[in-house]
Amino acid sequence: MKKKLRLGMIGGGQGAFIGAVHRLSARMDDKYEFVAGCLSSTPDKAELSAKELGLDLTRSYPDYKTMAEQESQRDDGVEVVSIVTPNHMHAGPAIEFLNKGIHVICDKPMTATMDDAHELMRAIKSSKAHFFLTHNYSGYPVIREMRSLVKNGELGNLRIVKGAYLQGWLGSKEEDSGSNKQAEWRTDPKRSGAAGAVGDIGSHTMHLLEFVTGLKCECVAADLTTFVQGRQLDDDASIMIRMSENVKGNLSISQIATGQENNFTISIYGEKGALHWAQENPNYARFSRVGKADQIITRGGAIQNENSYAPIRIPPGHPEGYLEGFAQIYSDAADIILNHKNKNELLELLPDGVSGLQIMKFINASVNSSNNNSIWTDLSSI
Repeated sequence: MKKKLRLGMIGGGQGAFIGAVHRLSARMDDKYEFVAGCLSSTPDKAELSAKELGLDLTRSYPDYKTMAEQESQRDDGVEVVSIVTPNHMHAGPAIEFLNKGIHVICDKPMTATMDDAHELMRAIKSSKAHFFLTHNYSGYPVIREMRSLVKNGELGNLRIVKGAYLQGWLGSKEEDSGSNKQAEWRTDPKRSGAAGAVGDIGSHTMHLLEFVTGLKCECVAADLTTFVQGRQLDDDASIMIRMSENVKGNLSISQIATGQENNFTISIYGEKGALHWAQENPNYARFSRVGKADQIITRGGAIQNENSYAPIRIPPGHPEGYLEGFAQIYSDAADIILNHKNKNELLELLPDGVSGLQIMKFINASVNSSNNNSIWTDLSSI
Protein backbone atom coordinates (compact mmCIF):
# COMPACT_ATOMS: atom_id res chain seq x y z
CA MET A 1 0.00 0.00 0.00
CA LYS A 2 1.32 3.44 -0.97
CA LYS A 3 2.39 5.52 2.02
CA LYS A 4 0.27 8.55 2.85
CA LEU A 5 1.79 11.44 4.73
CA ARG A 6 0.07 12.31 7.99
CA LEU A 7 -1.18 15.89 7.65
CA GLY A 8 -2.10 18.43 10.31
CA MET A 9 -3.59 21.90 9.87
CA ILE A 10 -3.29 25.23 11.65
CA GLY A 11 -6.35 27.42 10.99
CA GLY A 12 -8.97 26.60 8.38
CA GLY A 13 -11.93 26.02 10.69
CA GLN A 14 -15.52 27.20 10.41
CA GLY A 15 -15.99 30.17 8.10
CA ALA A 16 -12.49 29.94 6.63
CA PHE A 17 -12.21 29.94 2.84
CA ILE A 18 -8.68 28.75 2.21
CA GLY A 19 -8.64 25.86 4.71
CA ALA A 20 -11.19 23.87 2.71
CA VAL A 21 -9.22 24.59 -0.47
CA HIS A 22 -6.07 23.10 1.09
CA ARG A 23 -7.88 20.03 2.43
CA LEU A 24 -9.53 19.29 -0.92
CA SER A 25 -6.26 19.80 -2.78
CA ALA A 26 -4.23 17.65 -0.40
CA ARG A 27 -6.68 14.76 -0.93
CA MET A 28 -6.77 15.01 -4.71
CA ASP A 29 -3.76 12.80 -5.46
CA ASP A 30 -4.23 10.57 -2.40
CA LYS A 31 -0.83 11.36 -0.86
CA TYR A 32 -2.00 12.74 2.50
CA GLU A 33 -4.20 11.72 5.41
CA PHE A 34 -5.67 14.54 7.54
CA VAL A 35 -5.20 13.46 11.17
CA ALA A 36 -4.80 16.47 13.49
CA GLY A 37 -5.37 20.18 13.75
CA CYS A 38 -5.60 23.42 15.64
CA LEU A 39 -8.41 24.72 13.46
CA SER A 40 -9.12 27.98 15.27
CA SER A 41 -7.56 30.31 17.83
CA THR A 42 -10.83 29.90 19.76
CA PRO A 43 -10.73 26.43 21.43
CA ASP A 44 -14.53 25.86 21.34
CA LYS A 45 -14.65 26.76 17.65
CA ALA A 46 -11.61 24.56 16.98
CA GLU A 47 -13.36 21.58 18.57
CA LEU A 48 -16.62 22.23 16.72
CA SER A 49 -14.71 22.49 13.43
CA ALA A 50 -12.94 19.21 14.20
CA LYS A 51 -16.30 17.49 14.81
CA GLU A 52 -17.66 18.75 11.50
CA LEU A 53 -14.60 17.39 9.67
CA GLY A 54 -14.69 14.03 11.44
CA LEU A 55 -11.32 14.60 13.12
CA ASP A 56 -10.37 12.56 16.19
CA LEU A 57 -11.16 15.02 18.99
CA THR A 58 -8.14 13.86 20.99
CA ARG A 59 -6.08 15.36 18.18
CA SER A 60 -7.94 18.66 18.03
CA TYR A 61 -5.71 21.11 19.85
CA PRO A 62 -6.40 24.45 21.58
CA ASP A 63 -3.18 26.07 20.31
CA TYR A 64 -0.38 25.32 17.86
CA LYS A 65 2.34 24.97 20.52
CA THR A 66 0.45 22.19 22.28
CA MET A 67 -0.15 20.52 18.94
CA ALA A 68 3.52 20.67 17.92
CA GLU A 69 4.67 19.32 21.28
CA GLN A 70 2.21 16.44 21.48
CA GLU A 71 2.26 15.44 17.82
CA SER A 72 6.06 15.38 17.72
CA GLN A 73 6.03 12.83 20.57
CA ARG A 74 3.59 10.43 18.92
CA ASP A 75 4.73 7.48 16.83
CA ASP A 76 1.85 8.30 14.48
CA GLY A 77 2.23 12.08 14.76
CA VAL A 78 1.85 14.52 11.89
CA GLU A 79 4.65 14.52 9.33
CA VAL A 80 3.46 17.66 7.54
CA VAL A 81 1.48 20.66 8.74
CA SER A 82 -0.51 23.12 6.61
CA ILE A 83 -0.69 26.70 7.85
CA VAL A 84 -3.80 28.45 6.52
CA THR A 85 -4.15 31.34 8.95
CA PRO A 86 -4.07 35.09 8.27
CA ASN A 87 -0.57 36.34 7.49
CA HIS A 88 0.40 37.43 11.02
CA MET A 89 0.02 33.84 12.23
CA HIS A 90 2.29 32.20 9.66
CA ALA A 91 5.69 32.63 11.30
CA GLY A 92 4.99 31.38 14.83
CA PRO A 93 3.47 28.00 13.90
CA ALA A 94 5.92 27.46 11.02
CA ILE A 95 8.92 27.99 13.29
CA GLU A 96 7.44 25.79 16.02
CA PHE A 97 6.87 22.83 13.70
CA LEU A 98 10.13 23.23 11.77
CA ASN A 99 11.99 23.15 15.07
CA LYS A 100 10.28 19.81 15.76
CA GLY A 101 11.42 18.44 12.39
CA ILE A 102 7.91 18.56 10.90
CA HIS A 103 7.52 19.73 7.28
CA VAL A 104 5.49 22.89 6.65
CA ILE A 105 3.21 23.86 3.74
CA CYS A 106 2.22 27.49 4.27
CA ASP A 107 -0.22 29.78 2.53
CA LYS A 108 1.30 32.89 0.93
CA PRO A 109 2.76 35.40 1.61
CA MET A 110 5.49 34.01 3.83
CA THR A 111 4.72 36.27 6.81
CA ALA A 112 3.19 39.65 7.69
CA THR A 113 6.47 41.45 8.49
CA MET A 114 10.09 41.40 7.35
CA ASP A 115 11.27 40.68 10.90
CA ASP A 116 9.08 37.58 10.98
CA ALA A 117 10.31 36.56 7.52
CA HIS A 118 13.95 36.71 8.57
CA GLU A 119 13.22 34.80 11.78
CA LEU A 120 11.39 32.13 9.79
CA MET A 121 14.26 31.88 7.31
CA ARG A 122 16.64 31.16 10.19
CA ALA A 123 14.35 28.33 11.30
CA ILE A 124 14.14 26.96 7.75
CA LYS A 125 17.92 26.92 7.38
CA SER A 126 18.46 25.15 10.71
CA SER A 127 15.69 22.55 10.25
CA LYS A 128 15.93 19.19 8.52
CA ALA A 129 12.32 19.62 7.46
CA HIS A 130 11.12 21.30 4.27
CA PHE A 131 9.16 24.56 4.00
CA PHE A 132 6.88 25.21 1.01
CA LEU A 133 4.60 28.10 0.04
CA THR A 134 1.36 27.61 -1.87
CA HIS A 135 1.77 30.04 -4.75
CA ASN A 136 -0.69 27.76 -6.48
CA TYR A 137 -0.59 29.31 -9.95
CA SER A 138 2.95 27.93 -10.37
CA GLY A 139 1.35 24.47 -10.28
CA TYR A 140 -0.77 25.08 -13.40
CA PRO A 141 0.38 22.81 -16.27
CA VAL A 142 0.33 25.58 -18.91
CA ILE A 143 2.37 27.87 -16.65
CA ARG A 144 5.00 25.15 -16.32
CA GLU A 145 4.99 24.71 -20.09
CA MET A 146 5.61 28.44 -20.48
CA ARG A 147 8.50 28.20 -18.02
CA SER A 148 10.06 25.41 -20.09
CA LEU A 149 9.74 27.41 -23.31
CA VAL A 150 11.50 30.39 -21.75
CA LYS A 151 14.19 28.19 -20.20
CA ASN A 152 14.82 26.48 -23.55
CA GLY A 153 15.38 29.85 -25.26
CA GLU A 154 12.27 29.83 -27.44
CA LEU A 155 11.68 33.55 -26.76
CA GLY A 156 15.33 34.57 -27.12
CA ASN A 157 16.66 37.24 -24.78
CA LEU A 158 13.81 38.59 -22.70
CA ARG A 159 12.93 42.28 -22.89
CA ILE A 160 9.62 43.12 -21.19
CA VAL A 161 7.27 41.47 -18.69
CA LYS A 162 3.71 42.57 -17.93
CA GLY A 163 1.45 41.44 -15.13
CA ALA A 164 -2.07 42.44 -14.13
CA TYR A 165 -4.27 41.12 -11.35
CA LEU A 166 -7.67 42.80 -11.26
CA GLN A 167 -10.51 42.07 -8.85
CA GLY A 168 -13.55 44.10 -7.82
CA TRP A 169 -14.68 42.47 -4.59
CA LEU A 170 -13.32 45.23 -2.32
CA GLY A 171 -14.92 48.09 -4.24
CA SER A 172 -16.90 49.03 -1.11
CA LYS A 173 -15.92 48.81 2.55
CA GLU A 174 -16.66 45.10 2.87
CA GLU A 175 -14.55 44.88 6.01
CA ASP A 176 -17.24 46.78 7.93
CA SER A 177 -20.12 44.54 6.81
CA GLY A 178 -19.68 42.12 9.70
CA SER A 179 -20.12 39.18 7.35
CA ASN A 180 -16.90 39.09 5.33
CA LYS A 181 -14.01 37.63 7.34
CA GLN A 182 -11.75 37.62 4.29
CA ALA A 183 -12.14 41.38 3.84
CA GLU A 184 -11.72 42.01 7.57
CA TRP A 185 -8.28 40.49 7.98
CA ARG A 186 -6.94 41.33 4.52
CA THR A 187 -7.48 45.05 5.13
CA ASP A 188 -6.14 44.99 8.71
CA PRO A 189 -2.42 45.91 8.89
CA LYS A 190 -2.04 43.99 12.17
CA ARG A 191 -3.05 40.76 10.46
CA SER A 192 -2.24 41.33 6.78
CA GLY A 193 1.02 43.27 7.04
CA ALA A 194 2.24 46.48 5.42
CA ALA A 195 0.27 46.02 2.19
CA GLY A 196 -3.27 45.16 1.16
CA ALA A 197 -3.82 44.34 -2.51
CA VAL A 198 -0.08 44.27 -3.20
CA GLY A 199 0.47 41.68 -0.48
CA ASP A 200 -2.60 39.64 -1.34
CA ILE A 201 -2.59 39.43 -5.15
CA GLY A 202 0.49 41.47 -6.12
CA SER A 203 2.53 38.74 -4.43
CA HIS A 204 1.04 36.15 -6.80
CA THR A 205 1.74 38.34 -9.82
CA MET A 206 5.38 38.97 -8.98
CA HIS A 207 6.01 35.36 -8.04
CA LEU A 208 4.55 34.06 -11.29
CA LEU A 209 6.61 36.44 -13.43
CA GLU A 210 9.77 35.34 -11.61
CA PHE A 211 8.76 31.67 -11.86
CA VAL A 212 8.12 31.71 -15.61
CA THR A 213 11.13 33.85 -16.55
CA GLY A 214 13.69 32.56 -14.04
CA LEU A 215 14.58 36.20 -13.33
CA LYS A 216 14.41 38.20 -10.10
CA CYS A 217 12.83 41.58 -9.45
CA GLU A 218 15.61 43.95 -8.40
CA CYS A 219 13.97 47.37 -8.17
CA VAL A 220 10.48 48.90 -8.05
CA ALA A 221 8.82 52.29 -8.44
CA ALA A 222 5.35 51.91 -6.97
CA ASP A 223 2.21 54.02 -6.64
CA LEU A 224 -0.13 52.43 -4.08
CA THR A 225 -3.56 53.95 -3.54
CA THR A 226 -6.38 53.45 -1.05
CA PHE A 227 -9.52 54.44 -2.93
CA VAL A 228 -12.14 53.28 -0.42
CA GLN A 229 -12.50 55.92 2.28
CA GLY A 230 -11.45 54.77 5.75
CA ARG A 231 -9.61 51.66 4.54
CA GLN A 232 -6.22 51.19 6.21
CA LEU A 233 -4.31 49.45 3.39
CA ASP A 234 -3.89 49.84 -0.37
CA ASP A 235 -6.59 48.51 -2.66
CA ASP A 236 -4.94 49.49 -5.97
CA ALA A 237 -1.37 49.78 -7.26
CA SER A 238 0.66 50.58 -10.37
CA ILE A 239 4.23 49.31 -10.14
CA MET A 240 7.13 49.65 -12.55
CA ILE A 241 9.76 46.94 -12.12
CA ARG A 242 13.34 46.28 -13.11
CA MET A 243 14.27 42.62 -13.35
CA SER A 244 17.64 40.94 -13.57
CA GLU A 245 19.30 40.76 -17.02
CA ASN A 246 18.03 44.29 -17.78
CA VAL A 247 14.43 43.18 -18.29
CA LYS A 248 11.82 45.86 -17.61
CA GLY A 249 8.14 45.60 -16.81
CA ASN A 250 5.10 46.81 -14.95
CA LEU A 251 2.27 45.50 -12.81
CA SER A 252 -1.32 46.64 -12.44
CA ILE A 253 -2.90 45.42 -9.21
CA SER A 254 -6.44 46.21 -8.05
CA GLN A 255 -9.19 44.90 -5.81
CA ILE A 256 -11.54 47.78 -6.56
CA ALA A 257 -11.80 47.28 -10.35
CA THR A 258 -15.58 47.21 -10.77
CA GLY A 259 -16.85 44.16 -12.64
CA GLN A 260 -13.60 42.20 -12.44
CA GLU A 261 -13.64 38.77 -10.80
CA ASN A 262 -10.16 37.21 -10.97
CA ASN A 263 -8.62 38.76 -14.08
CA PHE A 264 -4.99 37.69 -13.62
CA THR A 265 -2.81 37.88 -16.74
CA ILE A 266 0.89 37.76 -17.55
CA SER A 267 2.81 38.45 -20.77
CA ILE A 268 6.49 37.72 -21.43
CA TYR A 269 8.15 39.42 -24.42
CA GLY A 270 11.50 38.37 -25.89
CA GLU A 271 13.45 39.19 -29.03
CA LYS A 272 12.19 36.04 -30.81
CA GLY A 273 8.76 35.50 -29.31
CA ALA A 274 6.19 36.16 -26.61
CA LEU A 275 3.87 34.27 -24.28
CA HIS A 276 0.48 35.37 -22.97
CA TRP A 277 -1.66 33.68 -20.28
CA ALA A 278 -4.94 34.54 -18.54
CA GLN A 279 -6.01 32.85 -15.30
CA GLU A 280 -9.71 32.95 -16.13
CA ASN A 281 -8.93 30.68 -19.11
CA PRO A 282 -6.02 28.81 -17.52
CA ASN A 283 -5.77 25.77 -19.77
CA TYR A 284 -4.52 27.83 -22.72
CA ALA A 285 -1.67 30.21 -23.50
CA ARG A 286 -0.74 32.07 -26.69
CA PHE A 287 2.77 31.62 -28.10
CA SER A 288 3.79 34.31 -30.61
CA ARG A 289 6.98 34.09 -32.70
CA VAL A 290 8.51 36.56 -35.10
CA GLY A 291 7.44 35.82 -38.68
CA LYS A 292 5.23 32.87 -37.74
CA ALA A 293 1.57 32.33 -37.00
CA ASP A 294 0.62 32.29 -33.34
CA GLN A 295 0.27 28.94 -31.60
CA ILE A 296 -2.13 28.05 -28.81
CA ILE A 297 -0.57 26.00 -26.03
CA THR A 298 -3.14 23.71 -24.43
CA ARG A 299 -3.01 21.75 -21.21
CA GLY A 300 -1.70 18.31 -22.17
CA GLY A 301 -1.41 19.33 -25.81
CA ALA A 302 1.11 18.49 -28.50
CA ILE A 303 3.69 21.10 -27.48
CA GLN A 304 4.05 19.59 -24.02
CA ASN A 305 7.67 19.28 -22.86
CA GLU A 306 8.36 16.11 -20.88
CA ASN A 307 10.79 18.05 -18.67
CA SER A 308 8.24 20.68 -17.61
CA TYR A 309 6.80 18.50 -14.81
CA ALA A 310 3.30 19.60 -15.77
CA PRO A 311 1.16 16.49 -15.19
CA ILE A 312 -2.54 16.51 -15.99
CA ARG A 313 -5.24 14.61 -14.13
CA ILE A 314 -7.99 14.49 -16.75
CA PRO A 315 -7.88 14.51 -20.57
CA PRO A 316 -7.34 17.77 -22.49
CA GLY A 317 -10.48 19.78 -23.04
CA HIS A 318 -11.79 19.05 -19.54
CA PRO A 319 -10.99 22.15 -17.46
CA GLU A 320 -8.47 22.07 -14.64
CA GLY A 321 -7.60 25.13 -12.60
CA TYR A 322 -7.43 26.58 -9.12
CA LEU A 323 -7.82 23.45 -6.98
CA GLU A 324 -5.55 21.41 -9.24
CA GLY A 325 -2.87 24.11 -8.94
CA PHE A 326 -2.91 23.72 -5.16
CA ALA A 327 -3.02 19.94 -5.56
CA GLN A 328 0.12 20.03 -7.69
CA ILE A 329 2.00 21.90 -4.96
CA TYR A 330 0.86 19.31 -2.42
CA SER A 331 1.70 16.41 -4.73
CA ASP A 332 5.17 17.70 -5.54
CA ALA A 333 5.83 18.45 -1.85
CA ALA A 334 4.90 14.86 -0.97
CA ASP A 335 7.26 13.49 -3.62
CA ILE A 336 10.09 15.65 -2.26
CA ILE A 337 9.44 14.60 1.34
CA LEU A 338 9.29 10.92 0.30
CA ASN A 339 12.51 11.26 -1.77
CA HIS A 340 10.95 10.64 -5.17
CA LYS A 341 13.46 10.09 -7.98
CA ASN A 342 12.66 13.55 -9.38
CA LYS A 343 13.14 15.28 -6.01
CA ASN A 344 15.86 17.68 -7.21
CA GLU A 345 13.88 18.79 -10.25
CA LEU A 346 10.78 19.34 -8.13
CA LEU A 347 12.73 21.40 -5.60
CA GLU A 348 13.49 23.87 -8.40
CA LEU A 349 9.76 24.28 -9.07
CA LEU A 350 8.20 24.66 -5.64
CA PRO A 351 7.99 28.02 -3.86
CA ASP A 352 10.13 27.89 -0.71
CA GLY A 353 11.65 30.15 1.91
CA VAL A 354 14.06 31.77 -0.54
CA SER A 355 11.33 32.72 -3.03
CA GLY A 356 9.06 33.65 -0.12
CA LEU A 357 11.61 36.09 1.27
CA GLN A 358 12.09 37.56 -2.21
CA ILE A 359 8.35 38.27 -2.48
CA MET A 360 8.33 39.80 1.00
CA LYS A 361 11.08 42.17 -0.15
CA PHE A 362 9.01 43.04 -3.23
CA ILE A 363 5.95 43.83 -1.08
CA ASN A 364 7.86 46.01 1.37
CA ALA A 365 9.93 47.73 -1.32
CA SER A 366 6.68 48.65 -3.09
CA VAL A 367 5.25 50.14 0.11
CA ASN A 368 8.45 52.06 0.82
CA SER A 369 8.61 53.37 -2.74
CA SER A 370 5.01 54.57 -2.66
CA ASN A 371 5.56 56.25 0.71
CA ASN A 372 8.48 58.17 -0.82
CA ASN A 373 6.81 59.66 -3.90
CA SER A 374 7.26 56.47 -5.96
CA ILE A 375 11.06 56.66 -5.89
CA TRP A 376 12.92 53.70 -7.40
CA THR A 377 13.64 51.34 -4.49
CA ASP A 378 16.06 48.41 -4.57
CA LEU A 379 14.85 45.16 -3.07
CA SER A 380 18.36 44.75 -1.67
CA SER A 381 17.64 47.72 0.63
CA ILE A 382 14.87 45.81 2.40
